[in-house]
Amino acid sequence: MLSDTRARMIEATIQALRRRGVAGMSFTEILRDSGAARGAIYHHFPGGKSQLVAEAAAQHGAAVREQLAGLPSDSAAVVVAAFLAAVRPVVREAACGSGCAVASVTVHSGADTENAALRQVAATAFASWVDQLAERLVAAGLPLADAFDLAATLITLLEGAQVLCRATTTIEPFEQTVRAAMALVESRYPTS
Repeated sequence: MLSDTRARMIEATIQALRRRGVAGMSFTEILRDSGAARGAIYHHFPGGKSQLVAEAAAQHGAAVREQLAGLPSDSAAVVVAAFLAAVRPVVREAACGSGCAVASVTVHSGADTENAALRQVAATAFASWVDQLAERLVAAGLPLADAFDLAATLITLLEGAQVLCRATTTIEPFEQTVRAAMALVESRYPTS
């Protein structure tokens, strides 16, 4: 079990990644937002910023996967509609300047080995989201290959929508995509 200080530092890092990305976050901000003492950084994260960022992104990825596991699986359209409803608040936050903590580590400008390690954390998280969504879609009756294709499309839709909504400061790009995605799913996988 994580110590309270360590858990607060990871949560503060997740929020900092969402607001400013890896390059924009600072230890000062993490310490302030977590209420941790300066010595806590290297006590809990001897690998420094890279370790803290990697653990925060991995933890956020696991939390999202857990949320996806709770989606209903009555039909493909129900899974997709539930997913889109669940991510709408995240996209609203993106329109106000927040981003994805996992995606933020893919654009880090650190050393090549550090970049590769952080990209691997992100790739693992994204793959786990696709796996979890595909599992819900298979439970809804989709063939495995279709389930994985649709799940990957939904994660791509989410990540792309966050970028466009952040750029435009509106969720209209997401709403347009929702309408198109639901029409495609309902036409390809009718419930009756």
